[in-house]
Amino acid sequence: MRTELVRSIILTAIMVTFASVASAAGPIKLPEPRTDGGKPLMQVLKSRVSMRSFSDEKLSPQMLSDLLWAGFGVSRADGRRTAPSARNSQEICIYVATPDGAFLWDAQKNQLEPVAAKDLRAMTGTQPYVGDAAVNLIYVADYSKIGGGGGMWDMLVGADTGAIFENVYLFCASEGLATVARAGIDRDALARELKLKSDQKIVMAQSVGYPKK
Repeated sequence: MRTELVRSIILTAIMVTFASVASAAGPIKLPEPRTDGGKPLMQVLKSRVSMRSFSDEKLSPQMLSDLLWAGFGVSRADGRRTAPSARNSQEICIYVATPDGAFLWDAQKNQLEPVAAKDLRAMTGTQPYVGDAAVNLIYVADYSKIGGGGGMWDMLVGADTGAIFENVYLFCASEGLATVARAGIDRDALARELKLKSDQKIVMAQSVGYPKK
């Protein structure tokens, strides 16, 4: 009984220490995205598909960098991006849930800013397969960038998000990855884990990974 108690205390201490170290970790700089190559546009349009079965293979840092850049990366010297944005407000932020934790992607610096030091993949959707995907992208609208939103802006936020996740679909079709965009999310619970502010709203999520064979 006493031995089990000691083991329990030691295990708890290890977990607390690990969480503290992980949360204190600095940003993760991603490799420079590869912006050439890939399959022809008409071919990826033809093969674009939603897939809901994923292997346990991780994405390499290079593949993750390429994926995020394709979705909403900086593509011009003036800071404009690979997806359209109403009035160039760039109000959509991409959070990345991986087995190693959750991160906010800084598109300008192309790096991952630590947000949570635990695996939140299963929390990014209500479907069982989301926890199997190598990464889950969470599209969050920052309404402080658009004056609080409402009315037409809610529609434009949806349109901006759709443009980003369609870019991700096309990238996945080019690279042989599986993906599916989803709206079924416990938004309140996930927002707490991501430490979102009151004017940040989760719009959609998208699972990405290698297809299960």
